[in-house]
Amino acid sequence: MVEIVDVFAKAQKQIEDDIDQRIRDHQGKVSRIRQAAEVTRNFTRIPYTAVAVGDSWFDYPLVNDVVPAQSDIIAQLELMHDHEKLILRLAHRGDATTDMMSRPKQERLIRALLDNRNWFNGKPSAIFCSAGGNDVAGDQLVNFLKFNDGTPPEQGLNIAKFDRILAAAEANYLTLFEIRDRYAAGVRVFAHTYDFPTPDGRHPLCAGPWLYPSLRSRNWSVSEGKIIVADALKRFRSMLEHLESTAAISFL
Repeated sequence: MVEIVDVFAKAQKQIEDDIDQRIRDHQGKVSRIRQAAEVTRNFTRIPYTAVAVGDSWFDYPLVNDVVPAQSDIIAQLELMHDHEKLILRLAHRGDATTDMMSRPKQERLIRALLDNRNWFNGKPSAIFCSAGGNDVAGDQLVNFLKFNDGTPPEQGLNIAKFDRILAAAEANYLTLFEIRDRYAAGVRVFAHTYDFPTPDGRHPLCAGPWLYPSLRSRNWSVSEGKIIVADALKRFRSMLEHLESTAAISFL
């Protein structure tokens, strides 16, 4: 038991060290660009800055020298268009919205928003948020599935239970908006929905599978599972669209 706790503590320490290094690297880039602009008096090419919170979409568990292309969305966003973008990545793979908005991570985000070393104009140009997939469609999907006892897949979700996790995810998004309003007023939050996967157990070598084991444990086939997962993700999308209607977020 002691060994397990020690391994977990070391893993958590490594995560914190990695994110602290990201912050230092980001601040170093901002400092160098700021100094160069002050020397040349040319402020026309000052990059956009942003902060990214959430899960593996912004922190994919492969580094760029292992795969042939940029491996997460933030890396790809930084390469899009001609204007340079500096995105402070506070996301960590595997985080559900409850992890993202836990007290320590709220405090880290607030410190980042208040630290002018991270931004050129006192606050980021945008906040990117990737969160919710691990709440509704990770290994915990099994908690929201009915057993397949002749039930049509269109009714395979336990809606009463699933609505509760959607409400929890929405509450965490609302907490993020409260932090934005208090510490970075007027900054837009950009979020995303998900495409519909085929839950057949295929997965990268480094992680997964996520959906198929839950569906199999409730006796659902791949084709039936695809219908159930699509239903879950459509309901998640509807929740985000409701938030978008309040002008709180935009979609990537």
